[in-house]
Amino acid sequence: MLTRREFIKWSATVGSWVYAGALAACATSGKTSAATAASLDPATIPKFTTPLLIPPVMPRAAVIETANGPIDYYEISLRQFAQQVLPAGYPKTLLWGYGPVTAMAEGALLLHNAPSLTIEATAGVPTRIKWINDLKADDGTALPHLLPVDPTLHWANPAGGESGRDSRPIFDDPPEPYTGPVPMVVHVHGAVGVGDESDGYAEAWFLPDATDIPAGYAAVGSWYDFFARKAAAAHGVEWGPGFAICQYPNGNRASTIWYHDHALGITRLNVYAGPAGFFLVRGGPDGDAAVRDSRSGAPAVLPGPAPQEGDDPAATAYYEIPIAIQDRAFNRDGSLFYPDARDFFDGVTGPFIPEEGGFAPIWNPEFFGNTLIANGNTWPYLEVERRRYRFRFLNGCQSRFLILDFSGIRGVRVWQIGNDGGFLAAPVDVTAAGHRIPLGLAERADVIVDFTAVAEGEYVLRNLGPEEPFAGGSPGEDFAPSDPDTTGQILQFRIVAATSADATTPPEFLVLPAIAALPQATVTRKLALIEKNGSGTDANDNEVDGPLQALLGVVGKDGRPVHLEWMHPVTEDPAVGATEVWEFYNTTEDAHPMHVHAVAFAVVNRERLEPDAEDEEGEDLALPLTPTGDVTPPAAWETGFKDTVTAYPRQVTRIRARFDHPGQFVWHCHIIEHEDNEMMRPYRVGPEQPGQPTTRGGSTGAG
Repeated sequence: MLTRREFIKWSATVGSWVYAGALAACATSGKTSAATAASLDPATIPKFTTPLLIPPVMPRAAVIETANGPIDYYEISLRQFAQQVLPAGYPKTLLWGYGPVTAMAEGALLLHNAPSLTIEATAGVPTRIKWINDLKADDGTALPHLLPVDPTLHWANPAGGESGRDSRPIFDDPPEPYTGPVPMVVHVHGAVGVGDESDGYAEAWFLPDATDIPAGYAAVGSWYDFFARKAAAAHGVEWGPGFAICQYPNGNRASTIWYHDHALGITRLNVYAGPAGFFLVRGGPDGDAAVRDSRSGAPAVLPGPAPQEGDDPAATAYYEIPIAIQDRAFNRDGSLFYPDARDFFDGVTGPFIPEEGGFAPIWNPEFFGNTLIANGNTWPYLEVERRRYRFRFLNGCQSRFLILDFSGIRGVRVWQIGNDGGFLAAPVDVTAAGHRIPLGLAERADVIVDFTAVAEGEYVLRNLGPEEPFAGGSPGEDFAPSDPDTTGQILQFRIVAATSADATTPPEFLVLPAIAALPQATVTRKLALIEKNGSGTDANDNEVDGPLQALLGVVGKDGRPVHLEWMHPVTEDPAVGATEVWEFYNTTEDAHPMHVHAVAFAVVNRERLEPDAEDEEGEDLALPLTPTGDVTPPAAWETGFKDTVTAYPRQVTRIRARFDHPGQFVWHCHIIEHEDNEMMRPYRVGPEQPGQPTTRGGSTGAG
């Protein structure tokens, strides 16, 4: 069985470049699905039996007083533990998660969980965190990964030693999965103005300080020592075995950001194992206190409270709640399922690396778990009163685009007031727009949901996103929505009577803080999103085409895409203080959520690309790549500032950003299976830094 234009018309020989995209053409005669490969059938898992976890607030280890003001200080480790993700009565699931190792308040909650506790930050007040890799057993030995690690990618590669770390290893035969100590480095996704030493650069990883690190292994990534020296000079902190100390200036507008692992070539596995949490920036000139009520001009009242450090969840009713939505699959013993071979995706059984043009033997180009979890539990329920609530939604899935659907909750009113970068220019009436909120990978939506007119009872928040790579369009017209019995359901609301009067401001009367316009751009960069296809065989020796890599690159002067890998020199090098427009030319068949580290950007517009006149189905692109003049503005929920934007297929997506802070950062697709296999590139603000690494990861050359 072939799909997606007969698998791009069986498009090519090994190693050919398919600019129309083959990465999503995943169904072949050998294709399996999570429902058949994972031994726990999601249809058998009871729904809405577990209350939604409302993540508590991460306790601070100290408040450091400096001449420049206070710094909130945390000590947070990554550990392995068993957690009840499936309903009670099912086995617990072995996971990883962050948690505090010490707290300044007596009796503070020292809990490791997935999702992890929420870090509460104040705009303009720095947050300093000692991140500790504690993936060790009780006897001090290093724990192996919970999931199969493909060592043939360009990845952290501790086994390569100092000369081979952060590289693509060379093998004589297809290797077994890597089972050594696990590298980690934390990225605070959406941190604006952060120094590059604290941004979670993919080559700044570190292993646990375990007793059995094999001789010859690299204990840290190739940028770790350089950034350790920068952190010492900038913040007076000292890094050491198994940890790094990072500082976040919280220069953001008040916003919903989050933190997760970002180690080179292994992010998809580390994040899937559990480590992620919310990081909420509050206050400042664009915070809640700046929202006004249009009827009086007085400060508006938003739904609250949210969890606070040290409060008692059992004794507190919360009306502001962050909700992380993720997809997973499970085995019958409760363990996480994730593919351990390439044939899961498209039936390809070879040729594998090290053969020329070979496929990575374990890496899967995308993964769609057959079970949705919200705040760490499968299909939970939340009891809500007939009043207004504020929900901060995060799409934390692997490859799955979500479309939140409130239409089954009769009488509900929904307004979106914020996104990745804080408040929108004005509230968006989601109810008038069909009760739907699209949410790409890593995107956030700050939403007020008004249950006042909803009759008491039980209602389901649904998902209409597809079970396959997203290309835009409408569910039921352009693609089949998720399985209505499993991944088409997120959580259940149990509506009860209000316990008190609701004094919050109706969203239609909210006046949100003004959006400060960015300066006009002085540089425009044409960047390319590309996919590489190859030809192999399945278990029956039938020819099978499939994706080898997803890549980024540039559009050359001749208008043709030029692919680049992580190892190639930097090509995006804004001057300090420059404002630039970046144009993402998506030459593939699928949407890609593009994330640029360390900045908040404005979405400018999107423009269609000229199709190839010789392509009867109109899906191949004309070369040279040519915009058609068919321009659309950003959606209402994309106003203000963002850090992640969906680049739709066969379109140019334009963003504008100001690059104020020097250093070495990255931009990448947030489908993390793509990110881990070359769809990530370094960029540098300002000149090269004295003493910076001179090999790997685009650390040489000026582009």
